[in-house]
Amino acid sequence: MKAFDIIQLSFSVLRANKVRSFLTGLGIIIGIAAVIIIMSVGAGAQSLIINQINSMGSNLVAVLPGASENDGPPASILGIVITTLKYDDARAIAREVPNVVAASSYNTGIATFSYQNQKTDANYYGVMSDYLNVEDTELASGRFFTAEEERSTSRVVVLGHGVWQDLFAGDNSLGKKVKIKKEFFTVIGVMRERGVAGFQNQDDIVLIPVATAQKIMLGVNHVNAIRVRVNYSDNLDRAVEDIKLLLRDRHNIKNDEASDFSVQNTKDAIETLTTVTDALRFFLAAIAAISLIVGGVGVMNVMLAAVNERVREVGLRKAVGAKQSHIVLQFISETVAITILSGIVGIIIGVLVSVLVATIARYLDYNWDLVISLNSILLGFGVSAAVGLIFGIYPAKKAAALDPISALRYE
Repeated sequence: MKAFDIIQLSFSVLRANKVRSFLTGLGIIIGIAAVIIIMSVGAGAQSLIINQINSMGSNLVAVLPGASENDGPPASILGIVITTLKYDDARAIAREVPNVVAASSYNTGIATFSYQNQKTDANYYGVMSDYLNVEDTELASGRFFTAEEERSTSRVVVLGHGVWQDLFAGDNSLGKKVKIKKEFFTVIGVMRERGVAGFQNQDDIVLIPVATAQKIMLGVNHVNAIRVRVNYSDNLDRAVEDIKLLLRDRHNIKNDEASDFSVQNTKDAIETLTTVTDALRFFLAAIAAISLIVGGVGVMNVMLAAVNERVREVGLRKAVGAKQSHIVLQFISETVAITILSGIVGIIIGVLVSVLVATIARYLDYNWDLVISLNSILLGFGVSAAVGLIFGIYPAKKAAALDPISALRYE
């Protein structure tokens, strides 16, 4: 019996049992689609993270409280509160480290902001007067607070563009007072529109002096982070080492292993986040791939049931001269055909869903890249064929082992 005849017969059997064939391959469809969607969405989310970091500038250095392993993120990123960084550390970096052109500490909180009958919830940042230079941004109107206001508990505020629209609907806000919790702050400036940067919509934030944030709003004496802008990207590595030396000296730390802070430049942050997101992406894909095993078991069970239904057919074919190898090839080809067709459907669904997710993300103004690798498609196609081959062997051998005389008598 020729290979073409076997394939043709396999597809005729599948066409004769369309619903059963579809249900047989449903697990494979879901598994392949899930793997492609997870790989694509994971790559898109990874690109979003990297694009967000790049949007902040290539010559930035971040100082975070708490030590970190060489291949892992600082503990503070995981939500652990660490109080080792101080406001004076940021001032010392700006004053003493060569190649540093600006530095600002950051304290963060969330509160309800109100003006007359208008209210909105937003994040507020306690920052230093050099914030505009660190973030490489500018005001739409008014002024930023001074170094003196930064160090005192001045109740002045600079509104993000979105918060300004929510509270004042585009009207002049300079000199007016907004209420934050129980305190009243005088509006001295409004930021220009910035959009999303650094995983935060920069238009939906409010900026206040760091001392005010610490003493009035939060009741702390530490900072959540320090961000430093270096004059040139080529000086990033040198700046990182100089910052480490300065902070170790200020914190009375003898060696790098005992550091109670982490210093990373933009490149290091991207590499660390890429490592973490890659591991997470492949872990999730591996979990999704388990459904392929479940789907393969389902295919085998259905094919075993098909053997029992087609005992007389197998007996008749063997009685007219079909060899055991022909029967084996027949059932394996049917199984492989089901899984390959299911794999193709799964690939199409996975690609369409990935495109839909990327389209929605871009519509929401996220810098999301559509990533569908040829390798993931080839892997999905190859895995579906392998599943059909592996899980089709046992039913095929069972069919081939049937005695033709007993099979013809089977009812």
